[in-house]
Amino acid sequence: MLRDFVIVTAIATLANPASATIIDGEILRQNGVGQFVKLETEVPFSVGNDTFNTDNLYAFDEDQNIELAEPIRVDIGGEAGVIAAGTVVASHYVFFDSLAGIHYGYVLFDAPILGVAAFQDTMAATDFLANTSVDYISIELRGLEQGDYVWIDEDDPHRLWVYWAGSSPGDYIRVFTERSVGAIM
Repeated sequence: MLRDFVIVTAIATLANPASATIIDGEILRQNGVGQFVKLETEVPFSVGNDTFNTDNLYAFDEDQNIELAEPIRVDIGGEAGVIAAGTVVASHYVFFDSLAGIHYGYVLFDAPILGVAAFQDTMAATDFLANTSVDYISIELRGLEQGDYVWIDEDDPHRLWVYWAGSSPGDYIRVFTERSVGAIM
């Protein structure tokens, strides 16, 4: 009986693999007309300086469930601003590429957030966790601009809040979560 259950469970898992680690998101208030959009990376696209120019809040999954060979520095979270070597992380990219918009909203992940790379140097140092089907352009312009805020929800560590005023080139961050149970290996 248990053997049959395990076989049925394995077949169901293979037939319907989980494919999302970013669960959801929402813009709660903004001065434009946009929505949360989770991008799929099966079809290559470019992200960077003015490639979208909309009032949407975007996010996509990068490399998933990677054991860090070396510690990485983060701008928000981590233990004293560092995620330790040996930690298994899932990487995600969140951005707002508006012509001139402001929004307040969140992105929800399937695992607790460990830390956020929010500035050019920490993003560049973690590019090894990028998804290879995405073309990252104008990488020297990534990060947050003065007056932009990002924080991990104190009551729900799966939720990342953003308050961003977007203009050219936009706002771009990398979010590291604990091992994603929903990621396809």
